Amino acid sequence: MSEVTTPSEYKTLARGGLWENNPALVQLLGLCPLLAVTGTVTNALGLGLATLLVLMGSNITVSLVRNWVPNEIRIPVFVIVIATFVTFVELMMHAFTYGLFTALGIFIPLIVTNCAIIGRAEAYASKNPWHKAGFDGLVMGSGFALVLILLGAMREIIGQGTLFDGAELLLGNWAAGLRIELIQFDYPMLLAVLPPGAFIGMGMMIAVKNIIDRQQREKAAKAPIEKAQRVRVTAQ
Repeated sequence: MSEVTTPSEYKTLARGGLWENNPALVQLLGLCPLLAVTGTVTNALGLGLATLLVLMGSNITVSLVRNWVPNEIRIPVFVIVIATFVTFVELMMHAFTYGLFTALGIFIPLIVTNCAIIGRAEAYASKNPWHKAGFDGLVMGSGFALVLILLGAMREIIGQGTLFDGAELLLGNWAAGLRIELIQFDYPMLLAVLPPGAFIGMGMMIAVKNIIDRQQREKAAKAPIEKAQRVRVTAQ
């Protein structure tokens, strides 16, 4: 008998992957490529999509083979599965987006060692059916990619005064017209472009998330009190 999945389960997975358990902002996984390649939105989007595809593919595959993999060798098997999908994505980028592939460099094959991917394979995909594992990979990968894109946008705007610089590397020559120049700088702001700017930007994003979470907790704590104050007791 197939397991029935309710919409609330998918909603919980989506909320966890995009916000409550975001692999970058909460678990702080995959920080090496996240901080290294987010100098522009294009680089961030390219790595985000690559990670998303690997995470979805590996989650689905791990879920499908979970009942045939002995417990003693599950981690090596998971790594082989992830490496297979990383190789596929790497070859596709080499064939169709070579400029972006060159810009991202070593950080494409390093997706194999991304703890967020291995962690989801071990913690979730190996214990759940393929459709739930695939959705988990989708939302976790999307949450990671969104952080990449936001951080890349912050660094590109502050550092270069542009958005979508080099978009043609990912989308083809037609995308060169997507480049937007927001601010004209005589010299780039190196603090934003270099790794220290990535750490500062990441810290600001985590701080904003923590403030929003605290406000939501305070609001939730006040709600029962306000509701109790509105209750009226009438005598029979």
